[in-house]
Amino acid sequence: MSQTATLPSGHRQIQQAALRQIVKRFPGVLANDRVNFDVKAGEIHALLGENGAGKSTLMKVLYGLYQPDDGQILLDGQPMTFRSPTAALASGIGMIHQHFMLVQTLTVAENVALGIHRGGAVINLEGVRARVHELSLTYGLKVDPDAYIWQLSVGEQQRVEIVKALYHGGALLILDEPTAVLTPQEVRELFVTLKQMREQGHALIFISHKLHEVQELCDRITVMRDGRVIDTIANEGVDRRKLARMMVGRDVTFVPEHPGVTLGETRLAIQHLTVRNDQGLAALRDVSLEVRSGEIVGIAGVSGNGQRELAEAISGLRAAASGEILLSGKPMLRASVSERLRAGLAFVPEERMKHGIIGAFSVAENAILQNHGVPPFARGMFLNFGDIGRHARGLIERFNIKAPSTQTPAKNLSGGNIQKLILARELSRQPVVLIAAQPTRGVDISATEYIHSVLMAQRSAGVAILLISEDLDEILALSDRVAVLYEGQIVGMLARAAFDVETIGLMMAGAHHQRD
Repeated sequence: MSQTATLPSGHRQIQQAALRQIVKRFPGVLANDRVNFDVKAGEIHALLGENGAGKSTLMKVLYGLYQPDDGQILLDGQPMTFRSPTAALASGIGMIHQHFMLVQTLTVAENVALGIHRGGAVINLEGVRARVHELSLTYGLKVDPDAYIWQLSVGEQQRVEIVKALYHGGALLILDEPTAVLTPQEVRELFVTLKQMREQGHALIFISHKLHEVQELCDRITVMRDGRVIDTIANEGVDRRKLARMMVGRDVTFVPEHPGVTLGETRLAIQHLTVRNDQGLAALRDVSLEVRSGEIVGIAGVSGNGQRELAEAISGLRAAASGEILLSGKPMLRASVSERLRAGLAFVPEERMKHGIIGAFSVAENAILQNHGVPPFARGMFLNFGDIGRHARGLIERFNIKAPSTQTPAKNLSGGNIQKLILARELSRQPVVLIAAQPTRGVDISATEYIHSVLMAQRSAGVAILLISEDLDEILALSDRVAVLYEGQIVGMLARAAFDVETIGLMMAGAHHQRD
């Protein structure tokens, strides 16, 4: 690690950025409690913590999105006040967001130019193109200034975000979950770039929930819990279990046990399914797949390759153009959502706030959304609030849902507890098929551990599970078979004994077709 490295021309030099005794309060919440943090030129400093630990709030203070209630920001020992991200960027601080801030219909150079302020003067787009090309060569980012964003892969779009930050003089870059939507090959390419930036003198803050990535990439690691810094440690020789224990306060199981089970009959069969997306284009093309009782079939793929349309077609939220969907041998292509539920289907949706719960409804009301009109929850036209309350309390206890009461509005729960509530409701109906779409997206390490254990228990109980996830580690840990979806088609199917990250990654990128 070099703290005296010199950045390429056009960048402000930042040798050290420090946050000292930062306090940030929100109504009823102390998000940051006297937090100290620093990052130096020529290092990659990881920031770890569960949801609600305070790490995002801390970075928003550094980036000028929030103003601290107390404490200081220091750049090379000088106190700074950032009233906006524009002010932070002017001082050399940039942020690469998990969800890219790019205009799809503009070119790379035009997207970079959007942040230029020249007081009404005409922007020299040719100069922008030349500088983008120069940065691409300097950092090995492989970006075509004239390419339109919609033409680029997810990994290429991320490179554009990095180039954009570098163009505007970013000496310190905050990277928020930068690998969440990348293939394994794209992750490796990103790490090469980040290591090169470190060697050239940039200071990098790397936010990730993937501990193996932190161990591979970072120089120092700061762990936060409940708004406080637990410790800052050097990465050399650090144990992953120790990091998890620091984050959660207890030991964590990373890979659930995967015992052998006796497979039963086919519970979900998809035959030659074609589904259109919101623009009327084919999102799925002639997809066929089976899931048997007692197995988990994982769907791997980079975001936008038909995963959402597949889940919505099976659950009845999206009409299919052609093909067939069978639940326990019964045709369901034209069936309503309620008919599919009665046939034994359960669905954990990708967008939990949009399709999973009604935020203003209570925990108890959300627990009976699909069964509110049947006994014992209803008697004729009237709800039986006693049985509804008992049912909700039972689910809270059984699924370890942290809720102040059964009457708490569901929107007030954390992301992990909302996901547990959805899972509890779906499994309380004792389904034969479970569609789990991005079941641990945006939830912390302890909630992820619990959700994985529940899915494995359902597998052992004979439920047929279709797991759709953009987290390849999750797919490999839980699945008995993996189908790779690329541009709406299944381009490969691998049994557990044949799992190989390199092969699956190539198939995810469309470069390799294989069927077990």
